[in-house]
Amino acid sequence: MHHHNHYYGQAHILARYCGLDDEFPPRIRGYLQHGWNVACGWNPAHEFFDGAWRYVWSDAPRRRGHFLGRRNYHVTGAPWLYLQEMEPDLGRVPAEERRGTLWFLFHGWEGGKIHGDHARLIDEIRETETEPVTVSLYYTEYERPEVRAVYERAGFDVICFGRRGWNYEGTDRRFLYKQLEAFRRHKRVAANRLSTAVFYGVAAGCQPAVYGDPMAMEGENPLFGGTARVARLWPEMHGKDIDLATAREITDQELGRPWLLSPAELRMLFDWNQRD
Repeated sequence: MHHHNHYYGQAHILARYCGLDDEFPPRIRGYLQHGWNVACGWNPAHEFFDGAWRYVWSDAPRRRGHFLGRRNYHVTGAPWLYLQEMEPDLGRVPAEERRGTLWFLFHGWEGGKIHGDHARLIDEIRETETEPVTVSLYYTEYERPEVRAVYERAGFDVICFGRRGWNYEGTDRRFLYKQLEAFRRHKRVAANRLSTAVFYGVAAGCQPAVYGDPMAMEGENPLFGGTARVARLWPEMHGKDIDLATAREITDQELGRPWLLSPAELRMLFDWNQRD
């Protein structure tokens, strides 16, 4: 099983949904998409073993993969949606009590740092948001004092949901649980790039916004067309006041709500009926 399947505790969530051990989930014999993706489900340099199944959230990555000559796709829906189904009350407050904006800075990863004008972005956030702002930094930025301190000095609450893990080590299997709880107490979700977190926020009932300096990342692969392509293909998901009904329709498609499976179907798909 590829270690990417453990990112953010996603294999753990699916195991729990199937009634299996969510501390040590059984192997998924293939590759599970771990974040919203504008191509075939993975980064351009991802390597696959021959004959492996590719489990994607929605039909769009499958179609794009087929166009590239790749096969063995199966659409499962995002683990986030299964988590919401299992945790209908986690962090939930009445709609009228939701407050503030949960703001996600575009983040780097273990192999690349982000670069951009944080001061200008902070000014734009202040000009736009009318309620308190909580800035979520991925651990790669949270652990860079020169980045974290800029947002703390601006007076924002700065949080980190944990680590996604690497090579089966350091995975915070409660990562997405903590995100869900946070989304359900905020009114808005915003980011400087259309990203997984924006779709998660919409699915959890937040009003979305995408604005500000998209920043750049070291070694970012231009094969997918960059931010220009994303803005061209999803124009309705950009701006400071996005139509919520439209955002929900797009979110359902991108996270794969029409393709969600029952526990029995998922166990059969992953060959989890005969556990290792």
